[in-house]
Amino acid sequence: MAPGYEVVGIGNALVDVIAHVDDAFLAEHGLVKGSMALVDGERAVALHRSMAPAFERSGGSAANTMAGLASLGSRVAFVGRVGADRLGAVFAADIRATGVDFTTEAADGPTPTGRCLVAVTPDAERTMSTLLGAAADLSPGDVDDDLVGDACLTYLEGYLVEQEQARDAFHRAAETAHRAGRRVAVTLSDSFCVDRRRREFLTLVEAGADVVFANEDELRLLYATDDADEALSRAERHCPLVVMTRGAAGSTVVDRGRRHDVAAVPVPRVVDTTGAGDLYAAGFLHGLARGWDVTTCARLGAVAAAEVIAHVGARPETSLADLVAPLLA
Repeated sequence: MAPGYEVVGIGNALVDVIAHVDDAFLAEHGLVKGSMALVDGERAVALHRSMAPAFERSGGSAANTMAGLASLGSRVAFVGRVGADRLGAVFAADIRATGVDFTTEAADGPTPTGRCLVAVTPDAERTMSTLLGAAADLSPGDVDDDLVGDACLTYLEGYLVEQEQARDAFHRAAETAHRAGRRVAVTLSDSFCVDRRRREFLTLVEAGADVVFANEDELRLLYATDDADEALSRAERHCPLVVMTRGAAGSTVVDRGRRHDVAAVPVPRVVDTTGAGDLYAAGFLHGLARGWDVTTCARLGAVAAAEVIAHVGARPETSLADLVAPLLA
């Protein structure tokens, strides 16, 4: 049976609050440039009040990837928890407006919708302080077996590996997908998360992943080595398709032992790297779900990533389907 969805993403349902700051702001608030730190409600409020004027948009890593896939023309759905509040309604309306199906019920009780405070410095690095809120309530009961079983690919967001019940949800989703003969993709998401939860990430990758997305730092940390090529070699022993992004140097894909190096798409001016990995994954998954070769998939990822780093925000502002059309002609 042909899949009803090309990709279903499972991850944090967050509202992004993005502001431009200087390095002094990071130092003043004890923020590590380029990191993603989980914060409590009090810390989130204090940071938000201190940030320069910002704009708000529905976000979350896997949600951004699904929005990118929708922009490419894929049929996609997203699973993630929001609170029963104004921001939860904003998230739901906004992600649906991108063309992504979203039907997860809002969490009961007073837990607020999660938000990610994104501080963008002049060098385009983004430093994230995240209040998970209701997003952390994701549990195995939120996994729709029919939805996952009817998708060509299920994409799991590594940030949620921090949460025990979310890890259980991931394993349920992977088992459901594999029973239906579908594939599972895992993104490592963040080097700090990998460092804190290395064992849990290894278990997920080795037991449930058919595709792994990571940057060089994340993959080195996962396999406790300083050599990215060694990390690639170790990863491919457990996963048939490993995709490692290298920033401006492009990406390296190892597909069943065969290595493919693909260049990045040049950008005249990098404005904001928020979402670069998310949109790269969108392009790659779009091609993979349609059965295209991995080099083409990586080129689609490079085009999508180049679009998003040329402006503020983690969602495409131009039709990605139009941008990649010349590549596919």
